[in-house]
Amino acid sequence: MTDYIRVPSPLGWLRLAASDAGLVGIGFLREDSNLSPDWREGATPLLQRAADQLEEYFAGVRRVFDLPLAPRGTDFQQRVWVALRAIPYGCTASYADIARQLGDVKAVRAMGMANGRNPLGIVVPCHRVIGADGSLTGYAGGLPRKRALLELEGALPRAAGLFD
Repeated sequence: MTDYIRVPSPLGWLRLAASDAGLVGIGFLREDSNLSPDWREGATPLLQRAADQLEEYFAGVRRVFDLPLAPRGTDFQQRVWVALRAIPYGCTASYADIARQLGDVKAVRAMGMANGRNPLGIVVPCHRVIGADGSLTGYAGGLPRKRALLELEGALPRAAGLFD
């Protein structure tokens, strides 16, 4: 069984989901989102802890998440997601940097696909991955949210407004 809650953020509503093993999903809600029939809405201690840590992150006081994670994916995806967690707050890395870290510079495309399938947005910071030329590329939550997250972390100069 998977439990979930919806929580507000400065960038829109988030859905947090957890199993007995840990968090399995964090993502921005879309109106066309469908849930598996084995999901049930309701706060658990883990989901509340995740919501609290995300609130601290958006307030600018949390830089590292301390939560049990249980994302579902292939072995390669799991390796990519571990590499993403190693990108420090306020820093960015390119797709090629991550592929190199994984030991295969030819795996850039596969790394990008695994990055795009990251089920634990923000906590597994796929938003910190940018193009080799410094450009902002792909983000499931949309590029404006990616920019806002990087601005919050100080990885990009802040535009007026959102977190001020």
